[in-house]
Amino acid sequence: MLIQLSTEIISMTDKKYLFTSESVSEGHPDKVCDIISDYIVDDFLSQSEPENNRVALETLVTTNQVVVSGEVRGPEGFECNYEKLAREAVKWIGYEQEKFHWENFNFTSFVHGQSSDIAMGVDAKDNKDQGAGDQGIMFGYACKETPVLMPAPIYYSHLILQNLAKARKEKTIPGIQPDSKSQVTLQYEGSKPINCTEVVVSTQHDKELELSDVEEIVTPFIKEALPDEWLQDTKFHINPTGRFETGGPDGDTGLTGRKIIVDTYGGAAPHGGGAFSGKDPTKVDRSAAYIARYIAKNVVAADLAENCTIQLAYAIGVSRPLSFYINTHGTGRVDNETLIKKINSIVDLTPRGIRDHLELHKPIYKSSAAYGHFGRQHENDGSFSWERTDLADQLKNI
Repeated sequence: MLIQLSTEIISMTDKKYLFTSESVSEGHPDKVCDIISDYIVDDFLSQSEPENNRVALETLVTTNQVVVSGEVRGPEGFECNYEKLAREAVKWIGYEQEKFHWENFNFTSFVHGQSSDIAMGVDAKDNKDQGAGDQGIMFGYACKETPVLMPAPIYYSHLILQNLAKARKEKTIPGIQPDSKSQVTLQYEGSKPINCTEVVVSTQHDKELELSDVEEIVTPFIKEALPDEWLQDTKFHINPTGRFETGGPDGDTGLTGRKIIVDTYGGAAPHGGGAFSGKDPTKVDRSAAYIARYIAKNVVAADLAENCTIQLAYAIGVSRPLSFYINTHGTGRVDNETLIKKINSIVDLTPRGIRDHLELHKPIYKSSAAYGHFGRQHENDGSFSWERTDLADQLKNI
């Protein structure tokens, strides 16, 4: 499958084609669940000995209901207030609707302790290093389409909704509610985006607003996000059903981990299948996907390739990755064997090594739960550490 993908990319370098990615806002029901789950992860990692705390937690939301379920382990005597965290998360998003309000939704918890069988395989003990929290394959990707080395369709899809949400929270626009979705279609010539053909934005709104009002509010956010030269003949589809009054968890049930393509590369790169939110960094679904993005981004930042895909594979309880694959899609400037050897010499790809290198034991995850885990700005608190390009200078010396 990977060989087929690389062949396809190379064969398309002299062709024009369309590619589309979508994003969803923090108020989308699935994202509400991701955010609640990561509020809880951060709470466990804020406690003593965070490297020993474990979270694997899912959230479900529907009309006036929030349910959390999963397996956890915290320090002795620690009691997590799941309901308080869920209400804080929903308040931050901005839900104060009749059928979903942060103050009065019904809350249920089915969280219990982590399986001792899993703990035995994952925990470091005696001469055994910390093992992976599960088996799986993880992918990372980077390309030169945008300054943050992300594919352009997902980058601009996120940007439209981030700006719209910021204005909603700052109350500089009237009548827009938290639930929204976007979709951006770009025309490519070879590997370069040259034009935007279609943009879709659907946003929940107050009943007083007509479609023309929503179009007037939303259109400037599309134009602000995308380059002017791409928008000469672009079709805008704003609330194409005509009305979007009922939305959020009242309009659609949400679950943690259902927006994994939105979370990553918008379909422009492979995905291993595992979700990120609700998981502590021993779960390689999350941490190995972060280190894979980190490696791919540094390879591209070092100008060793125009595009780079990384795959890592792990087995539960085993510390070293079972495989490490690189695909530079015909754009690489050094051979893959040399590149893998160099990366292995400067990055420890065990779960403990990943955690320490990227400082993933910190409570840094709730900010990643909406608008993508990649292509973001790394912060002083340690969040988005996998977006740093601090390996680029070392890789240039190959």
